[in-house]
Amino acid sequence: MRRRELLLAAPAWALLPQARASEAAMREALHAWAGGEPPCGPLMIEIAALVENGNAVPVRVAAAEPVTGLALFTPLNPEPEVIHVSLAPDCPRPEFSTRIRLARSQTLIAAARTADGRCWQAGVEVIVTLAACIE
Repeated sequence: MRRRELLLAAPAWALLPQARASEAAMREALHAWAGGEPPCGPLMIEIAALVENGNAVPVRVAAAEPVTGLALFTPLNPEPEVIHVSLAPDCPRPEFSTRIRLARSQTLIAAARTADGRCWQAGVEVIVTLAACIE
């Protein structure tokens, strides 16, 4: 890219939405998904407590009872909403597994929603020694 093209594209970059890495942004995203502050409940987050490299961290979220939705949130990554999963109400194993990038040590929050609208959350602290997602 030439300097002239860069200067012409700069105003467009300013209009792009900014990454929101904060506890407040994560809570806002959680409240929007759950419709308020969900209580703690029967939800399991499987992730290593100490992560050497934050570039591809395996994580598994599972609910102990039937749910129609699962979500994962991180307060210190550039985007607080990691994933939302929709499930059938009669799903025999309400869970998902993925790999995420972690910017630094933080508390991950998982949330679940039942067919009747009840929601709950669980959190787990993860220590990251080599960060990813650096802005």
